[in-house]
Order: sequence, then C-alpha cells, then structure tokens
Amino acid sequence: MLLGNSLAISHELIGKAVKQGDIVVDATAGNGNDTLLLSRLVGDKGKVYSFDIQDCALINTENKLREAGAPDCVKLIRDGHQNIDLYVPKGIKAVMFNLGYLPGGDHSIGTKAETTIKALEKSMELLMHGGIIMMVIYYGGDSGFEEKEALLEYIKTIDCRKYSVLMCDFVNQINCPPIAVCIEKIAE
Repeated sequence: MLLGNSLAISHELIGKAVKQGDIVVDATAGNGNDTLLLSRLVGDKGKVYSFDIQDCALINTENKLREAGAPDCVKLIRDGHQNIDLYVPKGIKAVMFNLGYLPGGDHSIGTKAETTIKALEKSMELLMHGGIIMMVIYYGGDSGFEEKEALLEYIKTIDCRKYSVLMCDFVNQINCPPIAVCIEKIAE
C-alpha cells in the first residue's frame, strides 16, 4: 500500500529528515517505538531526548531500547513535553508527537491541547532551519476530540513565512483514523 497510515507517513518523513549525529526529540515516549526509531537514525553521535509523564512509559521505552540493542544516545525525561525548553538545546532536527493516551494504558491519562500547543510553540523555536515536527493525532472512542479540534485550529495560525504545515487526513476511513501533521521550519 503506497499511503499506509498516519504513523507510516510520520516515520517516512522523519526517516528522510533525520541523519546520523542529529539532535531529536520524542515528545511522547509511550511504549518507545519512536524513541527507538530516532535512536537508530541519529546513531551514537546523535542525541534523542524522550519525554513522558508516566513512569510505566519510560520503563517500557527503556526496556525496548535495551532489548533492541539501541545506540546509547537516549536521555529519558520524566516531565511534560511543554517543558521541552528546560532540557533540549536550540538547533534540533526533529520532534515527534504521538498524541492521545498510552496504548494499553489508562485512558484518563493522555495528552491535552493546552500543554501540547505549548510544546509545539517551544519546539518550533528550538528547530533548526529545515527541521521538522511530526505529529500523529489519535482521537476517537473515549478521548482526544477536544485536543484534535484545538490543534487543527492552532496549526492554521502558524506563520507561513517561517513554517510549512502539511496535514494528512484519511477522510474516507471509519473509526476516527489518526491524522498526521508535519511542520517544517523554512525560515528563522
């Protein structure tokens, strides 16, 4: 299948943007899949900052990295992604967000529009020219609708002279398919 899904699109674009030695961020560690992908892309000379507010997510991520023999380039951070600027230097190549709740976790604990928008604003400032932010917005079932609506309104307001914003929405699929959003920094 050429298009795949939103997560496949996210990984494809990240794979094109991130190179060995880059500094990158997984803003939502979850079960560690994106952190592992990023660690393989940046290698030993790069750096991955991986955030989550849940201990179980950081433990899952640490275990996944160890089991996969991932490069030793990851810093796990137990804090909300809205505090990215307290940990991460300016000049990062990419930031990944998988929004919603931890798969297999408590549905009452999930990302929220207010903190995600703060994290996006700070991430955009930290990006180097040509850097990207990949966001996969999961919603449906019992959560995520308010965050989705707020984010879709917010991304429309991003300065088009500094950033290009692409949204991929599978409009003919059922059951609230995730939406992929890519923000590329095109000017300072």
